[in-house]
Amino acid sequence: MIKILVKEGESIERALKRYKRKHRNVKTMQNIRENQFFTKPSVKRRREIQKAGYIQNLRDQEDI
Repeated sequence: MIKILVKEGESIERALKRYKRKHRNVKTMQNIRENQFFTKPSVKRRREIQKAGYIQNLRDQEDI
């Protein structure tokens, strides 16, 4: 559970912004969506390889 302590003199908007940032960094929603359905290990591995290839392709294009 994420806890945000509102500091004295801090606005609610600022505290809410910190909460949203922490929530995004913890990847709570992403994990919930990911675990909603079972994915086979081979599919996970294939996705990881595809993602790595995509990122490598972007880096290669950046160097050109």
